[in-house]
Amino acid sequence: MELSNSPAERTTAATDVLLGLTAAGGIIWLQWFQPAPSWRIQIWSWSFGLVALAASLGAITHGLILAPTLRRRLWGALTLALGLAVSLFVVGVVHDLYGMEAARSFLPLMLLTGVGVFLISRLWAGLFIVFIVCQGVARAAALAAYAQLAAAGALHGAGLMAAGVLVSMAAAGAQAARRLRLEFIWEFDHNGIFHLLQTAGLMLLCQGISEGG
Repeated sequence: MELSNSPAERTTAATDVLLGLTAAGGIIWLQWFQPAPSWRIQIWSWSFGLVALAASLGAITHGLILAPTLRRRLWGALTLALGLAVSLFVVGVVHDLYGMEAARSFLPLMLLTGVGVFLISRLWAGLFIVFIVCQGVARAAALAAYAQLAAAGALHGAGLMAAGVLVSMAAAGAQAARRLRLEFIWEFDHNGIFHLLQTAGLMLLCQGISEGG
């Protein structure tokens, strides 16, 4: 397999690797500093693991010249991993707002929702907007939840988690701006900038989760 001919695509692949390593490092951070990782930590760790998987697949699809069929299959797997990561993200938010029992009962529904949104977005290409909207709604709800928890002093690390979600929302905005370009040593397009911002948001989120226990 050959590397992509596009400098921006190669940079995007590199930032995908950075995002994946950050997500994997986040799992180690969350698990290492907990004497007995809670159910909450396990949910967030699984979400980070799926982000790491999606980022790894993204690095391959952006960085290498692939046959069209293989590229479609990898993008499908990437989309499913992201959909399930968002589902577990929502379960984590529900846990922090309403407790473990509510989150446990919500888990099967969210996993089915993640798979359902993936199938809709893949079977009907024009409805990929459904996937984007679901991610946006999840981020907005999480930002409101953690801002509320931080203001009330009800959860340690909630302020950092709110900041992480806010940075993630800025990352999504950058990705949507398809003409966005930045050249600093390397050439970054909207996807590369998205990955850099998402990496920063993930670090904030991870630190906040760790403080919340």
